[in-house]
Amino acid sequence: MKIYTLSIMQNIFGKIRYYSPMTQVVLVGLVCFFCPGMYNALNGMGGGGQVDRTTGNNANTALYCTFIVFGILGGSIVNLCGVRWTIAVSGLSYALYSGSYIYLNHTGNGAFTIAAGGLLGVGAGILWAAQGMIMVSYPREEEKGKYIAVFWVIFNLGGMLGGILPFAINYHSESNSLSDSVYIAFIVLESLGAVLGLALAPPSKVTRSDGSSVVLVKYTSARKEALEILKLFLNPTILALIPMCFTSNFFYSYQFGPVNASIFNIRTRGFNNIFYWGAQMVGAYFLSFLLDNQHMTRRKRGLYAFVIVAVFFNAIWGGTLKQQLKYTHGPLPSGEPTDYPGGLIDFLEHKRAAGPIILYTLYGLGDALYQNLAYWIIGSLTNDNQKLSRYAGFYKGIQSLGNTVAWQLDAKNVSYMNQLIGNWVLLGISLFPMLYVILTLKDHSEDISVPEKVAEGADDKLSIETA
Repeated sequence: MKIYTLSIMQNIFGKIRYYSPMTQVVLVGLVCFFCPGMYNALNGMGGGGQVDRTTGNNANTALYCTFIVFGILGGSIVNLCGVRWTIAVSGLSYALYSGSYIYLNHTGNGAFTIAAGGLLGVGAGILWAAQGMIMVSYPREEEKGKYIAVFWVIFNLGGMLGGILPFAINYHSESNSLSDSVYIAFIVLESLGAVLGLALAPPSKVTRSDGSSVVLVKYTSARKEALEILKLFLNPTILALIPMCFTSNFFYSYQFGPVNASIFNIRTRGFNNIFYWGAQMVGAYFLSFLLDNQHMTRRKRGLYAFVIVAVFFNAIWGGTLKQQLKYTHGPLPSGEPTDYPGGLIDFLEHKRAAGPIILYTLYGLGDALYQNLAYWIIGSLTNDNQKLSRYAGFYKGIQSLGNTVAWQLDAKNVSYMNQLIGNWVLLGISLFPMLYVILTLKDHSEDISVPEKVAEGADDKLSIETA
């Protein structure tokens, strides 16, 4: 483990080359640190940090409705338009969304926030397709777990920082909504992330440490991309992964709303998010040891990781059931307080707070285990960058379909217990086809033929094949 840790640190800090795959993964991790990371922190407050979660839930529904479409189309858009500008422009949609809550604070009108959520879905779908392609196609096969872990650690540092901001700024606040200053801090950081997207290198110039090129560029077309997207829905392996994709973020609405926003006060919600996103980093880091272990076949690594995920998730949902039996609702817009025994929990109430905070932290660990395994499975299907950009977009698109349903369940005031049961059942359903795909994995992904001719003038396009 010590040697593995040193290897990671040397990759990041030892011989820093701008055109190396690790540098590019670190850069895209920093973009996601500032953009999706801040969004995750804001979303983790429940209802965007508002007392009334209705607007936040509806904004998330609008977000994930457009995310479904642009997640699936995202890979092709990136293939046609390139990485840098698509990521930079997409990043600005996160700043717009955070800014919409300042308007909501002063007017009480949620229309702008809901519209901004829809626009964010467009940007997020494209950004995550590009991110997924870079993360799982740039590394060698035996390093994919490590690259996913490096990205996940940097990305979730953003969630941790985003938890510290509301915790610190609202430490002495009696309000149960976030102040304008918190939203302004998010806007500044997300704008910085968008600009950072321009620092990414053109994919055609990225080379590995042995001097081999990551990609060769060739022309694509809108017609070809449309056909390739349609083929995804005819691919038996991709179809088998739909339950995994659908479930992979479904639990966010329950964890952030019926749990974090319903039994903790505003400053403790931010405090919880520091540990939630911190636990994500820990989970990703340690799972990478198993996923990249070259002493085992790829199938065996996948099976061991699958068992860890299955057992861990069922254990934390069992603990959640025990907690959920204590209450039925959080603070209501009418002013009625939560019916959780003793009222809202403050982190300084050590006896009351310890168990629920630990459970909430384990949610973050479980999320990282599930999603890192999901990305590893997708990255194990092929080394073709074009396909992986579409696979990553498909994953995020179907994931967003699940999110759309989940956020509307909370918006429609479906009972907390029914939301919990729904999450647990969906998890169980997703495990069987995930296991089937793992059992079909080969030790080496399909070989990609090198094109006879490399197109000129397409440096920043992701219409690519592996060299």
